[in-house]
Amino acid sequence: MVKISGIRVRPLVLPLKQPYHWSYGIRESFAVNLIEIEADDGSVGIGECTVAPDQAGTAAILHRLAGHLIGHSPHDVAPLIARIFHQEYLGHGANIMRAANQVFSGIDMAMWDLQGKLAGLPVHQLLGGAHRKAVGYFYFLQGETAEELARDAAAGRARGERVFYLKVGRGEKTDLEITAAVRREIGDARLRLDANEGWSVHDAINMCRKLEKYDIEFIEQPTVSWSIPAMAHVREKVGIPIVADQAAFTLYDVYEICRQRAADMICIGPREIGGIQPMMKAAAVAEAAGLKICIHSSFTTGITTCAEHHIGLAIPNLDDGNQIMWQLVQKDIVSSPDLAPRNGWLDAFKKPGLGFQLAEDLIADGERRFAASR
Repeated sequence: MVKISGIRVRPLVLPLKQPYHWSYGIRESFAVNLIEIEADDGSVGIGECTVAPDQAGTAAILHRLAGHLIGHSPHDVAPLIARIFHQEYLGHGANIMRAANQVFSGIDMAMWDLQGKLAGLPVHQLLGGAHRKAVGYFYFLQGETAEELARDAAAGRARGERVFYLKVGRGEKTDLEITAAVRREIGDARLRLDANEGWSVHDAINMCRKLEKYDIEFIEQPTVSWSIPAMAHVREKVGIPIVADQAAFTLYDVYEICRQRAADMICIGPREIGGIQPMMKAAAVAEAAGLKICIHSSFTTGITTCAEHHIGLAIPNLDDGNQIMWQLVQKDIVSSPDLAPRNGWLDAFKKPGLGFQLAEDLIADGERRFAASR
């Protein structure tokens, strides 16, 4: 059986097409650490992870953790990651599962990509097979002003988009203006809002009541992620369905959200919960509570999109308007397959592993930008 022989970490900085506006501020670029795990037969699995709070720091952590993988089978991804977490985190008193998950997600992703390549099968088949032929995605509106967002909404509507997603939590006046502008452009299409923890309980209740007239399908993470009861309180008081996002970073968070009946859906991705296999666990917990999973993406390239797509094919309780973010970068490092949904749908992948090819010239550009940022 093949063994892991080497690991490479490549920090990348990737500029966006336009500034990204949300309740936390404005972003001009995405930063990821690319992870390449090589087996002794020459096969390479590729993943990536986000880098908060410091890209060089998380790259150094990845280098340290990689030593635990050398000489082991890539098919032992779950026990290997569990062992690393216990030895390198819990063993030193670092009970920070949310931070660890964001590092492990890239390792887990690369290991599954490698497993699929070794088996000659797409990852969703290794996970038990596809429940659907295509996965549905929403249209991620971009812009700062109501006019800019309205133009983007009109363009999406003209392309036949089914579900629109708008960032709010930017102040009451702005939130109401941009929501009204988008609704005018999209007609009776579905509209979802994401406040990204931007409101107190009191403000969330008031804003939900003011926004109801715009026929909002749901509002994502209206209150602070630390308090699941706060979100449950809002859900109990308003007529718009509430979706958990930042409140769900671990399997234990997912359980508590379900137990406390704090949300009507759970939005979570491999970046939060630690990878592909943990996502399958989260989906199972939500399924037992009668809730759907909406796949969440965050500041990542088409590599993560491919991983999310395989997850979306494999879990039974999937929403039909999931998130992708590769399209926000100026040039995505995934050269194939074509990851652009058609009318909000993306067909299943058939190539082994996660099924992508990378543009090495764009990766080199990302490495140069990282070096220049230090």
